Amino acid sequence: MNTTKTRKLTTLGLLTAIALTIFMLEAQIPAIVPLPGVKPGLANIVTVFTVFVLGPKEGIGVLFARIFLGAVFAGNFSTIFYSAAGGACAILVTIALRRILKRSQLWVAGCFGAIAHSVGQMAMAMLLLGTPSVIVYLPVMIIISIITGLFTGLCAQFLVNRGNLWKTISK
Repeated sequence: MNTTKTRKLTTLGLLTAIALTIFMLEAQIPAIVPLPGVKPGLANIVTVFTVFVLGPKEGIGVLFARIFLGAVFAGNFSTIFYSAAGGACAILVTIALRRILKRSQLWVAGCFGAIAHSVGQMAMAMLLLGTPSVIVYLPVMIIISIITGLFTGLCAQFLVNRGNLWKTISK
């Protein structure tokens, strides 16, 4: 394996480890809203950062590695379906927005990605539970998604715009 590939693989491993650590720490925080599946989604800072700095394939890799390892380490495989559905929707929206947004607009990707994540989770809940009545939670989930997505998007934007940080990580 050449040095460039090794460096890239190491960087992706580091980003996955950071995302997984944030995910596991966030799991220890009591829920701010008493609705299932509502979390700030701080690990998505790393996903948005990866998509915008390294590219879509790399972002997808980091996201799904974090989802799988998060389910393994948390010991809760039943949530993997919800996380995967939400993550798939969020990453597709983030990748699409990458083509049209400037680096000063990453907060937009954070908001729309979080909304897409909630929609994906809700669709999976309707499928797995066999009842469309859970859709009544969607408006509340979207409002929360806008708030949390704004925060994660702004954090990712800060990191992307801090070129010195990225140069330190990628050396």
